[in-house]
Amino acid sequence: MMENLIRGRNPPQYQRSPCKEVRAALRKRPEEELQCLEMTTKRKIIGRLVPCRCFRGEEEIISVLDYSHCSLQQVPKEVFNFERTLEELYLDANQIEELPKQLFNCQALRKLSIPDNDLSNLPTTIASLVNLKELDISKNGVQEFPENIKCCKCLTIIEASVNPISKLPDGFTQLLNLTQLYLNDAFLEFLPANFGRLVKLRILELRENHLKTLPKVLLMNLPHLALCYPTSYFNEIHQ
Repeated sequence: MMENLIRGRNPPQYQRSPCKEVRAALRKRPEEELQCLEMTTKRKIIGRLVPCRCFRGEEEIISVLDYSHCSLQQVPKEVFNFERTLEELYLDANQIEELPKQLFNCQALRKLSIPDNDLSNLPTTIASLVNLKELDISKNGVQEFPENIKCCKCLTIIEASVNPISKLPDGFTQLLNLTQLYLNDAFLEFLPANFGRLVKLRILELRENHLKTLPKVLLMNLPHLALCYPTSYFNEIHQ
């Protein structure tokens, strides 16, 4: 079974290693430079942290936490201990139903990955994550994006496939740095008329939706866009 690693800033090359390999790696380092964290999950998560600097009054720096496949029903409280330094958080394949407000105090967060959970909505407090670049909420029950998603102006990748999303808010078209958007297997019937403002968009996936047309401005940008769109719909547009 693969173990989840917690990574510090500028760690050694990262890979999800089998437990035996991780333990072997730990034995190669002095005990005072390593620390094991017991998390309140069903598995032990081994943390490879920066060397302890307790005697100099410095704090451990954690930039990445991975709680994937841990049968969690809520975001672990340990996450909030690193809200100033956390840059990547993986909560894949759990049973989390909602995201706590305190999570959105992690303003250094650049990647939030929560696919295959039980989320029914994306809270408006997501607007606080002004440095967020990658968001994965695929395989949940999210019905819509909040209008103030537009405040996450650094977003470049959004994966929201397999959600009952029927429409995108107008504020979505203000995510001008968006380069990849995945909205397969949703309930979209149309895209915002000014969707063509997303001029940096290079990958757009819209398979298995209820779309009958695309904004004309978006069609004009097709030579620069890798578009995954049902062929039958595409033919209808050009008839």
